[in-house]
Amino acid sequence: MTARIERVVTSGLVDIEGDEHKVENNTWIVGDDDEVIVIDPARDADKILEKVGDREVLAVICTHGLPDHVGAAIEVAARDEAVIAVHPKDKRLWRQTWEETWPDIDMEDEGLFSVADVELEVLATPGVTPGGVSLYCEGLGAVFTGKTLLMDGPGKLGGEYPALADQLTSIGERLFTLPHETRVLPAHGEEGSIGDLEPEFDRWLSGSLTGAQEAEAAPPPLVDGTAASGIKLNLDE
Repeated sequence: MTARIERVVTSGLVDIEGDEHKVENNTWIVGDDDEVIVIDPARDADKILEKVGDREVLAVICTHGLPDHVGAAIEVAARDEAVIAVHPKDKRLWRQTWEETWPDIDMEDEGLFSVADVELEVLATPGVTPGGVSLYCEGLGAVFTGKTLLMDGPGKLGGEYPALADQLTSIGERLFTLPHETRVLPAHGEEGSIGDLEPEFDRWLSGSLTGAQEAEAAPPPLVDGTAASGIKLNLDE
């Protein structure tokens, strides 16, 4: 049977350092009519397994160790005794969700997973987390980017970039070297293509991403409209 890609969307709250964030997640299923690999199983195992149906789950792959990427991993994997794969640098994050378990496979850069008639190549793409990965499927012309790259740009964690330089390096060297027609299938939001996003890269490098954050955090204008950072008024006169 010919391999295909399917999506399951779930929603819920994620706690990041005490703050709750409402998020929607994409769980991706790659396989044919007999066997599948599940990527980033988020929170609703029943919904994911309903989509899988009676096909065998060979592996559960988590692109990041964050709760909304691993929340349903144990239950999805348990049905068919599938293996769970996480990059070793994200095992600490994994343990924040699953305190008494460890993943079965420590993913490494350029590792391969096979399902149906295609392969998924592991691309190390740290930035949002130290062990973030993307999965490139040349046979299906797609890359699963997790939280590393979304259609509105590099993904954030709790509204911030934990390691933006590393993340941009990952995007430039590992993702934007893929063919322009490659589908970008992220963990959040809609899909696009490498060709859609690559033209934005120079703007990101120029500081537009952090500039937006600084603008949001900047103090408001003074009462007469002068910028607080530009002119200081002597209000005692």
